[in-house]
Amino acid sequence: MSDKGLDDSAILLLSLGEEAAAEVFKHLAPKEVQKLGSRMAKVHNVTRDQVDAVLERFEAEASEQTSLGGDSDAYIKSVLTKALGEDKANFIIDRIIAGGDTSGIEGLKWMDAGTVAELIKNEHPQIIASILVHLERDHASEILLRFVDRLRHDVLLRIATLDGIQPAALKELNEALSKVLSAGDKLKKAPLGGARTAAEILNFAGATSEASAIEAVKEYDEKLAQEIQDEMFVFDNLNGLDDKSMQMVLREVSGESLVIALKGASEELREKIFKNMSQRASEQLRDDLESKGPVRLSEVEGQQKEILKIVRRLSDEGQIALGAKGDDAYV
Repeated sequence: MSDKGLDDSAILLLSLGEEAAAEVFKHLAPKEVQKLGSRMAKVHNVTRDQVDAVLERFEAEASEQTSLGGDSDAYIKSVLTKALGEDKANFIIDRIIAGGDTSGIEGLKWMDAGTVAELIKNEHPQIIASILVHLERDHASEILLRFVDRLRHDVLLRIATLDGIQPAALKELNEALSKVLSAGDKLKKAPLGGARTAAEILNFAGATSEASAIEAVKEYDEKLAQEIQDEMFVFDNLNGLDDKSMQMVLREVSGESLVIALKGASEELREKIFKNMSQRASEQLRDDLESKGPVRLSEVEGQQKEILKIVRRLSDEGQIALGAKGDDAYV
C-alpha cells in the first residue's frame, strides 16, 4: 500500500469509531495491522475537508465492488465436488488452494522474530523449515538470523530442497505448535519451499550471513547453491527493470527512503533512476544525495530491503516483471 493509501486508510478508520474500526482490523494481516496502527498514531490536525474527501473516495470505490470472490474457496470446493466426485475434486482442490490449514502458523505471524526463534529453535530442522516457508520472507529471515550458524545453514538447506509438505510433516508441525495446526486425512502435498523460497529469505539477510549460508549449501550441493544465487534479487538488479516498471516502483517509494538506499547503490543504477524521474525530481534527488552525510550500512541495507518489498509486491501483483541475473526474466 502506498503512503497515500495508508494515510487515507488511517483517516477512514479514525472516522469510523472504535467498534467499526476493530471489526476492520480483524480482517487484516499482522503487518497490515502494524503499519496501519502506526500511521493512525501519527495522524494529527485532520481537516473536515480531508475527512470528507477520504469518505467520498471510499464510497466511490466500495460501490464498484461486487460479492464475487467473497468465499471463493468454499464455492470452488462445492462446484468441483459436484462435478468430479469427492476423490477427484480433493486431488485438484489441494493444488488450487495450496497450504491447507495453517491456523497454528497464523499465530506465529503476530510474534516478533526473537520469540518465534526461541519457540522453535529446539525443533527438528525439517520442522523449522516447514514453519518458515509459511511466514513472510523478511520475518522468516529475521528468525533464521537468531539461530546459531550450524542450525541456520541446516534449515536453509532444507528449505531449498523442500518441494512440498507431506501429511506426516504437517502432523509433526501440528504437535510442535501445540496441536493448533490441523492435518486433514486428505491433505495433499503443497508446493512450498524450493530454491526461490530460500533465495527470497536470504534476500532479507545481511551480506555476511548470505555468503556464509550459500557456502554451506555449496558444500552439500554446488548446483543447488547456484540455483539459489540465480533466484536472488538484490538492489542493484533493479537496473534490469524496464522504464515503465521503474516508474511504477518510484511512485511508491518515499524520497527519504530512496536517498538512503541510493547511498549504497552503483552509479549505473543511480543514473537509471534519475532517468525515470522528472527533471525537477531528479535534480532534487541529486542535491539530497550530495548533501546527505554518512549513513550506517545497516540503515542503507534496511531501506534497500524496504524498496525490494515494494518491488516484489508489484511483481506478485503482475504489475512489473523482474529481471533475473542474466537475460531471462521471472515474476
